[in-house]
Amino acid sequence: MQDIKIAIIGLGYVGLPLARLFATKYSVVGFDINQKRIKELRSGVDSTLEVEDDILQSVLKDSSNTDIGLFCSSDLKDIEGCNYYVVTVPTPVDKNNRPDLTPLYKSSETVGKVLKKGDIVIYESTVYPGVTEEECIPVLENVSGLTFNKDFYAGYSPERINPGDKKHTVEKILKVTAGSTPEIGKKVDDLYASVITAGTHLAPTIKVAEAAKVIENSQRDINIAFVNELAKIFNLMNIDTNDVLEAAGTKWNFLPFKPGLVGGHCIGVDPYYLAQRAQEFGYHPEIILAGRRLNDSMGQYVASEVVKLMVQQDIRIKGANVLVLGITFKENCPDVRNTKAVDVINHLKDFGTKVTIYDPWANPEEVRHEYNLETTVDLPNQKFDAVVLTVAHKEYLDVNLKSLLETNGVLYDVKGILKEEVHGRL
Repeated sequence: MQDIKIAIIGLGYVGLPLARLFATKYSVVGFDINQKRIKELRSGVDSTLEVEDDILQSVLKDSSNTDIGLFCSSDLKDIEGCNYYVVTVPTPVDKNNRPDLTPLYKSSETVGKVLKKGDIVIYESTVYPGVTEEECIPVLENVSGLTFNKDFYAGYSPERINPGDKKHTVEKILKVTAGSTPEIGKKVDDLYASVITAGTHLAPTIKVAEAAKVIENSQRDINIAFVNELAKIFNLMNIDTNDVLEAAGTKWNFLPFKPGLVGGHCIGVDPYYLAQRAQEFGYHPEIILAGRRLNDSMGQYVASEVVKLMVQQDIRIKGANVLVLGITFKENCPDVRNTKAVDVINHLKDFGTKVTIYDPWANPEEVRHEYNLETTVDLPNQKFDAVVLTVAHKEYLDVNLKSLLETNGVLYDVKGILKEEVHGRL
């Protein structure tokens, strides 16, 4: 495998950790159209915090033509000499929750411009079954002028990156692989097996691998929707949901899911990919979509619960000062993609409250660009009528949240992590 040269297309939360890992054994070119991102990475800094700076710096090299290591570039010429192309671009949904394949189409066009005979294109982006062969391959053929499974080949290996998780890093998570022919499947599997210490699983077809990925997150989404519904029920009964889950968790086969806001680029998106594909085949997926509807409703539910508690404390809602702790989609991670904390914030604003957002992990410029919201990385020095913890960042555990409240102020814990007495929680 000494003649392998890999191009990673997209250097975000998925692409960079994979590029860094491959660069420990192969010559790797990391390609991204974001020149600011390339400049940052070339300086040895990763703003996503997925790859520690010293580890990134240990694999960086100054040219795409030298041996083992990682060279980052936004110049198409630098990936011309590669023979494996790994596409790791995001697959979002639009405002109507329909799959948006634009990043995949654009990246396929990019690869098509440099594709040569014998090359293998591997997709890692989460998609519904059939996207690789029915949507991406035609783009590669059209742009390159080459014939699929004759001149070039394809593979699929769904990403399993967990942003912010320093324990389950890419090499420690078993990797599903697949190829467009049995021989190519073996080549793709061997490539990943050479760096993934947790091992690999070679699926029989690309569609099987695509389906396996999309149901992983759909399954989690449905399970979280179930406990979110339980939280709504138990709150009506004045029963602490966390106490119930702790008691039920003593049974050996009880699944340890907790209520919360379900956003991000995977769990909050992937079920829509599977649902649309099912509908194209004439089947309406009731459970999948019901789970999505319930989880998408939780932002409004949390805001309503906070306002109810404020009313009970005789707090005037219009003009009330509310502090929201956290806007990223998960704890201890700067990723704000598809965060459902925004739903809580927007609904609180709809009630007429003045919302201040404190998140030491989120980039204020990125939040402003994505959501037109102002955030601060410094703890505000004032009193609030309500404090709502939406994300379980470790920094919040060191703050005396009660000291931020007005005398009759309300403390609401969405994540159920606060040790102190709260007025409400999911």
